[in-house]
Order: sequence, then C-alpha cells, then structure tokens
Amino acid sequence: MTTEDFKDANIFMENLYWWGVPTFYRCEHNIDPTACEIGLVGVPHSSGNGTTERDQHLGPRALRNMSALAKRIHEDFHLDPWNELKINDLGDVPFPEAMDNEASIQRITDYFKRLDAAGTRPVSMGGDHSITGGIVQAMGGKGTNIAGGEPVALLHFDAHVDTSEMPHWLGAVKSAAHWGNYLVQQGNVDASKSVQIGIRGDVRSFDWLEPSYKLGYDVITMDDYHDMGIQQTVNRIRKKIGNTPLYITFDLDCLDPSVAPAVSNLECGYTGFYMTEVRKILRGMRGLNIVGADIVCMMPSKDNPNNMTAMAAMGIMFEQICLVGDYVRSQR
Repeated sequence: MTTEDFKDANIFMENLYWWGVPTFYRCEHNIDPTACEIGLVGVPHSSGNGTTERDQHLGPRALRNMSALAKRIHEDFHLDPWNELKINDLGDVPFPEAMDNEASIQRITDYFKRLDAAGTRPVSMGGDHSITGGIVQAMGGKGTNIAGGEPVALLHFDAHVDTSEMPHWLGAVKSAAHWGNYLVQQGNVDASKSVQIGIRGDVRSFDWLEPSYKLGYDVITMDDYHDMGIQQTVNRIRKKIGNTPLYITFDLDCLDPSVAPAVSNLECGYTGFYMTEVRKILRGMRGLNIVGADIVCMMPSKDNPNNMTAMAAMGIMFEQICLVGDYVRSQR
C-alpha cells in the first residue's frame, strides 16, 4: 500500500466512530490555545451536583467517541467549519482535586483564562452544570479579552433555573444549583440581557422562579414556548440580548427524555424540547457575538446501547461550533 493509498483509506474510515483515535469531530489534538480560533474542550467534572449519580465526568469521552459520525457542513450557514476555520481539540481540563468542587471550579476558571487571553473561543463538553460557573468566571466581566471586559449575556437552555439562593448544595458552594446566581452577583453575567429557556418540571413551590426574576433573567418556560412558537421565541431572545457578548449553555435535560434519556436530572413528567426545535432556536442566534458555549449533564452509563444521548449532544455541539464559527468568519 502506498502512502497515498493509506491516506485515501483513512479518509474513508474517518466517519466511523469506532475507528481511530477519538477526538472531538476528528479535529487535531493540540493543547496550545493560540493555535486555533475555536477550542473544543472536555470538562470532566462531576462533584458540583450530588443530586444523582455522579458520572457526568464521563461525558467528554462519550461525545468524542461518537462525534466522528457528525455532520461535516452546515447547510443554513453555508459553512464547512472544519475547512474554513482552525478548530482544535484542546483536550481536557485537568482535575487533580476532582472530588473537591471548589478547587475544581478554580481549575476550570484558570484553564479558560488562558483561552480568553489567546482570543480562542471555547465550545466545551461537561461535566455537571457547575462547570459553566467556572468557565464564565473566565469569559465574562472585568479583565476579559473576548467580551471586552463586559459581563456577558447568557442563553441558558435547561429544565431548571440553577439560581438557588442557598449557601451550598450538599456541600458544594459553586455548585450546579448556584452558578446562575453567583455569576450575576460577581458581575460576570448581565441578567438583564439574559434568557433561561425550556424551564419545566415537577414544581415543589409556588415561588420556584423567583430567584431568577429577582436577578433580572427573562424566563421562558416550556408553557411559554408552546404559546409563542419558535419565531416569536427567537425574537424575544434576540431583543433581550441585543448586542451584548453572548455565552450559550445547554443542559441536555431541557430535551425530552425520549430524545436524551441519559441525563443527570431527568424531567419525565413534562414534555421537553425535540431536536428540531432547539436547532431552530440556536440557529436563530446567528450573527450574535458568541464568546463561547457548552453542553452539560450527560450520563453515559445511563445511555441507550446505541448512544442516542451522546449523538444528540453531538448535534447540539455542532450547532454551537457553527454559530461561533460563522461569527468568527464574519469578522475577518
């Protein structure tokens, strides 16, 4: 076999998830954030949510394993991100104190400060939802590079608001239940420009949304969404965000459990989003200055044998990559 034959054979095999060395979407693995425009990052952290089993740290590996199957081009944006942009798999955030949530959140922040300083926009796979607090501490507010020192707007897809006012959650201070609150209090997020969407669940109190309202978030529950439809929802989100630098965080539990069964806080009694709906809402954010994005709360050990939750996450992450990539391309 000649070298050319070997290369041709590799190209044929690259869309088979079970072949080769797994990286996100077959991207080059290079830990240097200055070598790419978009950095794909694994954040295998799971000590910020003690409510359910803690295997969210397995999420990055599960998505890497499946992501060779992903779409290669974005039809709506007429974008081939892998050839038009420099996108690398930067690897995983290291967690030598993995069972210590506060030390781990600081590790996340320190890691993403390097990316922000390099001007590299991250798209990350977690991990429980506490990772968003660690990331946005580095990406929004005073001293940040990509956001220009401004607090970022947040587009938060979730079944839950994550704005608890309690001092800790089962011992975790910067936890999966608190991050949406402390980021506002610290000046990393401008809640008056931010939207929480997909909120639903088995409500335990009449004031369940009050913490978010007090902070200034616009909350779009699933009932609100069904009343408005996709286009009105997109219009409402864009009006709220305006020209503010935007961070997108996507908790897989906003999806219906029939679509994503392997998530850490399932809400099975109330229909969630389907993939077509969230893809259209995400695509409605085209043109906004997206400083970064993440996906959280996949539990691979609970997935179907065909890895359907990992494949759903793969599709969402692809949309996030293309949103960021389309904006980067427009600024050249």
